[in-house]
Amino acid sequence: MGMNAEPQPQRPRRGAGTWPVYVGGFIGPFGGAMVSPMLPELRDALHTSLAVIASNMSFYLFPFAICLLFSGTLAEIWGRRRTLFIAYLAYAAASVLCALAPSVPLFMTGRAGQGIANAFTTPILMSVLVEITEGRRLGRALGFFGSVQATGLTFAPMIGGLCAALDWRLAFWITMVAALGLAVVPLPMPAAGATAAAAAPELPSASDRWRSLVNARLALASAVAALNYLSVMGLTLLGVLLADDRFHLPPQARGLVVGSFGVAGLLGGGYVGRFLERLGPRAFGALSGAAMTLACLIAAVAPAALVLFLALAIGGLAGLATRVSVNSLAVNSAPANRGGAASFMLACQFLGGAISPVLLVPFYRHHPTLGMVVAGTGSALAALVMAFAPGWLLSDPEESAGH
Repeated sequence: MGMNAEPQPQRPRRGAGTWPVYVGGFIGPFGGAMVSPMLPELRDALHTSLAVIASNMSFYLFPFAICLLFSGTLAEIWGRRRTLFIAYLAYAAASVLCALAPSVPLFMTGRAGQGIANAFTTPILMSVLVEITEGRRLGRALGFFGSVQATGLTFAPMIGGLCAALDWRLAFWITMVAALGLAVVPLPMPAAGATAAAAAPELPSASDRWRSLVNARLALASAVAALNYLSVMGLTLLGVLLADDRFHLPPQARGLVVGSFGVAGLLGGGYVGRFLERLGPRAFGALSGAAMTLACLIAAVAPAALVLFLALAIGGLAGLATRVSVNSLAVNSAPANRGGAASFMLACQFLGGAISPVLLVPFYRHHPTLGMVVAGTGSALAALVMAFAPGWLLSDPEESAGH
């Protein structure tokens, strides 16, 4: 099969072999978030400072976000199966490097490798999901996909905290095994029979694929995604630091506190998509951003670990809602290059997340409450953007095609 000969995927029978899409959606959030509860242990094991080791998230997210700018479109051109296979193998290799790293530079190199590899999996999985889903059920499908990602966020801090209590390197051996398992399981490509969600014209050239990404709807989704994820990452990262500094929790307890973020997203996944379909993108996007801001403010003044736990739970549900909102906008912005659109939006989202530690940790070190308040400003701005965005940007692509 030639490099440009990847067949256009279409819808399979309901439930036929779709589980690798959802399992694949688990590994990115899991690998990114599992390090949060083990920061103090990593600091001691690698003989560095908390500020330095906290920057591992930036080492993971910056390469991840930069590669996402083009990974989705390249995967469409190269072929999804081939790209996923290589990406999972690379993720496994990077996990081994992290597990064996004797120093900070090698550990950070491994984290960057994990980020780069993950950039070539997430947009492919999301574009396949859109193409196997009926248009009227897309919100619910994206909500379920978000709940699977929330599962990764749920188990990451819990398992990370347990591993930190034993040996933090165990967490990276777990991600290595998971990536190798996904590499040998073929991604189920949809069979014959296009749906409304998959009814995209085949583009004649790679250059047309790139040009299809230049549209205002994708720009809006990308900006809102970046602002919201700055708050998401700020809430989870600073939540771990608060659990350690303010409440002096051991690593297992820190993992449980931050795990509430993922649990709430997991439990809410079945309902969030329905609310998007019912409320529409404007109200849904604005309310989800406002809820994330509220979670950050509650965490900022939390007088007890239980309140911090509840704040992170609210943030987990709000974070899922913000992701479903921008995912829906992005994948419908360029029907002929859904993988590229999802990839570009995710690049902006995770750039916002990558900036979060660099921006917020200094505020946190000045005063923990101030750090959390600043974290909430990103989602507050995102809520305002959604509330006042032009209506044609939020309508269905067919309705806005003339704009």
